[in-house]
Amino acid sequence: MNRSITNVLFGGFGATITKGDLEIEGEVKPVSPEDTYFILEAASSVVFVPGYGMAVAQAQHTLRELGDILEENGSEIRYAIHPVAGRMPGHMNVLLAEANVPYDKLVEMDDINRTIASVDVCVVIGANDVVNPAARENKNSPIYGMPVINVDQAKTVIVLKRSMAPGFAGIDNNLFYKENTRMLFGDAKSSVEAIVSEFKKS
Repeated sequence: MNRSITNVLFGGFGATITKGDLEIEGEVKPVSPEDTYFILEAASSVVFVPGYGMAVAQAQHTLRELGDILEENGSEIRYAIHPVAGRMPGHMNVLLAEANVPYDKLVEMDDINRTIASVDVCVVIGANDVVNPAARENKNSPIYGMPVINVDQAKTVIVLKRSMAPGFAGIDNNLFYKENTRMLFGDAKSSVEAIVSEFKKS
């Protein structure tokens, strides 16, 4: 409450972690649903990146509602799909189809990566390993060379996650410490519902 957009975007607390020969430096910058509302409300383009956390929380219908609200607010909305996100190929496509997300709004990894640097906000919903920049940046990482969605190249990244725990690969994600990343902690469905509520109050 009573925070400026500058404080929302640049406030945080420092962190440096070292795991063997892997070192991650940066700040974890938590945000509230209200903070997230302010960031999204100002965005002209938003890309959602769903993952297993969305599936577990059954957040796809609420995510579709948020997407509709953002479109009404004038934002371009797309859903970036990693081919192995979730627990089976096509998992995210099935869930988003269940929520009646139009098929033409789904974008494959290679296509979104070509334009992601121009995206105002990337919202990561429960994805972890498939957005980990260590796959490009850290030759010592077990996932180095794995194709990932380059969400860290967007202007702002908001990660919806229960905690800082690693994903399926069991490794830390330095996306969480990037200067342009904000962490919205909690159950994905509850977090998206809280953001929707902020829009409905405005």
